[in-house]
Amino acid sequence: MEAIYKRASVRTYADKDVPDELVERLLRAAMAAPSAGNQQPWEYFVVRDADIRQKLADASPYAKPSGRAPVVFVACCRTEGTRFPECDTHDMAASVENLLLEAADLGLGCVWMAVEPFEDRMAATLEALGNPQGLRPFAQIACGWPEGEVAAHGAERYDESRVHWL
Repeated sequence: MEAIYKRASVRTYADKDVPDELVERLLRAAMAAPSAGNQQPWEYFVVRDADIRQKLADASPYAKPSGRAPVVFVACCRTEGTRFPECDTHDMAASVENLLLEAADLGLGCVWMAVEPFEDRMAATLEALGNPQGLRPFAQIACGWPEGEVAAHGAERYDESRVHWL
């Protein structure tokens, strides 16, 4: 799958909107991820509002792209009702990776910015979203059309010394 090798962390974006149809495709890909016991703990906020995006950018020293991107996804995990809460983080990571791969396949650029497990980032992100109840913010994903060429390095990362045949 070429998207795996095309994916790169993109932090600067062209001044061009991401249509709702593509946003929905990204969300569909995210929610197609596997999850423990099919619990599907994810909920996504799609943030286009400039003021909220700036609050998200201020929520972490590494979230500045959220202030520049035309759309920011905030992946949150439900805090109640999951069958295997010890696997929530795994489920959320799979969901975010699916979103990133679909974005690469569509020619969009994204960057995954950790929110969990940092309490200060989690609190600031929840506040930016209006303090929704029952959710734990997992990650911010800034998304847009890349400004300039994207230098992906996925194909170069294979390291045979990290493979152990038994």
